[in-house]
Amino acid sequence: QLQLAESGGGVVQPGGSLNLSCVASGRSFRGYVVGWFRQAPTKEREWVSGISSGGSYTNYAASVTGRFFISGDVAKNTIYLQMNNLKPEDTAIYYCAVRVGYNVNFFDPNDYDTWGQGTQVTVSS
Repeated sequence: QLQLAESGGGVVQPGGSLNLSCVASGRSFRGYVVGWFRQAPTKEREWVSGISSGGSYTNYAASVTGRFFISGDVAKNTIYLQMNNLKPEDTAIYYCAVRVGYNVNFFDPNDYDTWGQGTQVTVSS
């Protein structure tokens, strides 16, 4: 059974960078779409970015386009979210999740089957 574990969160000043990791155990990401989501206090969970198995397709929310970059390392069974030029509004718990298939255009959390425990990102001066 696939399990996910996020890491890499922390506290950073505005304009700073963080690189989040999502490691799969139990099986590989092959055949899955991996999505990154975030949830800020009092707000609903929102989709941030997605990547298809093998990395052929990626997609980003408008709010992070040009600042966040999603990638994968097959050998390490890890998906990364490189976050640059962070803003206070990026503060949230970040989650990775998977769904079966190759289409990265699924943005509803209910479309994803397996979730990690999340990692906190705080952007503050």
